[in-house]
Amino acid sequence: MTRSEDEDTVRTAIKEFYRAFATKDVALLRSVVTEDWEYIPGPPGAAPGADQMASAFARLAIALPDMKIVVLDLLLHGDRVGVRAEVSGTQSGELLGMTPSAKQVKFAIHSFHQMRGSLIAKTWHLEDWLTVFRQLGQLPTNLDSHLI
Repeated sequence: MTRSEDEDTVRTAIKEFYRAFATKDVALLRSVVTEDWEYIPGPPGAAPGADQMASAFARLAIALPDMKIVVLDLLLHGDRVGVRAEVSGTQSGELLGMTPSAKQVKFAIHSFHQMRGSLIAKTWHLEDWLTVFRQLGQLPTNLDSHLI
């Protein structure tokens, strides 16, 4: 493969990764991450791999059923990929212990991914939860349970 084809393969994997999160599709996630994929910070006690997201996806399906993720910037450097994206959706169910509000939220996420070939092997991820709390006008009651 040429460098351009390699970059296209990586861009496709990254876009499918975020589509898996937006659609809460563990099977799609499995297709773009390695079997030993690490998600940092991951759910407490989770084993590596895509299946660690099953319970988070189930909670997201309730909390933000219409969630959309738009990738704003995607930067490639060797086996690393930096992503700046925006999440939006309607808080239709409990979110970190916060009661459903029917309010729209929009917040930033930033991730760095390490590739192994055409698959994502490791993800370091940050969400701007303070913006979510401000938009909902609530603070979480259960910070011990992780949404993602």
